[in-house]
Amino acid sequence: MDKPHIRYRSGYKYQLVEAHELLVGVTPSTNIETDYIDLSATGLLVIKKSYAWDGPSGPTIDSANFMRGSLVHDALYQLIRHEYIEPHWREQADRELQRICREDGMSHLRALWVYKGVHWFGKPSVMPESRKPIKTAP
Repeated sequence: MDKPHIRYRSGYKYQLVEAHELLVGVTPSTNIETDYIDLSATGLLVIKKSYAWDGPSGPTIDSANFMRGSLVHDALYQLIRHEYIEPHWREQADRELQRICREDGMSHLRALWVYKGVHWFGKPSVMPESRKPIKTAP
């Protein structure tokens, strides 16, 4: 009998307790449906219950006014990384992060720096080779 094992990915800090949906400026040519993220051609983004993400990146504080933006940004970057949407949507994903952070009460200056940070340093995160590897245990 084979040893039982599990397959998993690591590197996540947060998990969504209930689905979150909103309109974004990313409008693919066709509807996209994945296990954890749906994006319609009209820009309706649905991030499903149990979606896991790593929160705000870089030298920053995981503040309440950064969490929803980081969730949406991570989901959009994941769609780019897994080649569901074209890389040219990265700029709009970065702008969505900035917009949501402002909506959630982040100061204009901090939201600008958040945008600049992902704009300047985020490109490797949308590359297909940066997908989280599948690990096996034991």
